Order: sequence, then structure tokens, then C-alpha cells
Amino acid sequence: MTETEFVDFATVRDRLLEAIERRGEISYEQTMALQHAEWKASASGHPSGDIKTDPAVYSALFAGLMENEKLKQYPEVSSKIAELSPLTVSDVRVIIASKRIAMDTSEIEEVITIIRQHVL
Repeated sequence: MTETEFVDFATVRDRLLEAIERRGEISYEQTMALQHAEWKASASGHPSGDIKTDPAVYSALFAGLMENEKLKQYPEVSSKIAELSPLTVSDVRVIIASKRIAMDTSEIEEVITIIRQHVL
């Protein structure tokens, strides 16, 4: 079994642009993925509308979230939180609900504190 690597939209964009440079072209599906990644990596693609995705920030935030006792069991959830950088309790609840992760409000506020330390 291979280990899954979680990356942000900016990294996806950069890897697809590198593929174009190497090969001269990419498939239709890759072109659609590139367009989506370019939009999501821009500030206008972020839910708050003012946070531009940065691979270094994503990596540091993902690592910080993976230190959380409840989140470290779910790297895919930590990745989604790192990518979206939610800043409200309700927004974090929506993300963790997908895996039915039980966190009280104070635990979610700790997650938001980690996000604020890396993003703002």
C-alpha cells in the first residue's frame, strides 16, 4: 500500500504547470484540474475571499493540525482544514462532521487558534 500525500491547490497548480513545461501539453482532465487549482489557490477561491493559498503555509498548518490528538487519526480532515482555513467554530464543525469527529467548542477553538497562528 502506498502512503497518501496531501497537498494544497497551489501545489497541484505548480505540479501541473511543471508537467506542461516538461511535456508541452497535458490531458483535458489535467487542464480542468489546473483551472480549478488556479482558481482555488487564488484569494478569490478561498471561502473568506482574502486568503491566498501558499504551499509552505499549508504544510506548516497541516503539520500543526496533525499534532492534535483527535485530528491526527484523520489526515484527510487535517488536510481539508489546512486548505480551507476555517476561522469559525461552525465552519470547523462542518469539516469534522464528515468523519464524525467529536470535539467540543473549546477543542475547536484550539484548532482555530492553530489556523490563525499560521494564516493570519
